[in-house]
Amino acid sequence: MRDRMNVYFPPELLKQISDLADRQKLSRSAIVEAAVASFLSPDGSDRREAAFTRRLDRLSRQLQRLERDVGLTAETLALFVRFWLTVTPPLPNDAQAAAQAKGRERFEGFVEALGRRLQKGQSFLREIPEDIVRQEPAGGPD
Repeated sequence: MRDRMNVYFPPELLKQISDLADRQKLSRSAIVEAAVASFLSPDGSDRREAAFTRRLDRLSRQLQRLERDVGLTAETLALFVRFWLTVTPPLPNDAQAAAQAKGRERFEGFVEALGRRLQKGQSFLREIPEDIVRQEPAGGPD
């Protein structure tokens, strides 16, 4: 069942509708119905805008995670350096060569362990729950 609706068009628009209906061998009502349906349905630009919005939302979430990870990395490094400088006494000159050799050995072990973790897809930053990061006081950890 169809409901009737009376509309008024400017003469030049009505002529275009009539010409198109003649060319397409359709009724003027069918042409107007198709035009109104097209107007009311989401068009290509609306779909593109929705796709861009979804992509921007995804990029925003990725950027937030990146910002979180960089902040955690900087805080972790700063905390480690402060701790290391606080608890590591200076070495006498005659012990520095042995300490440097031991440091190189430990660093090589660290790089190997890091490589193994990365190959397995493990990440220290992913082990830190989001809620812990959000609860951090404004001044940061001490």
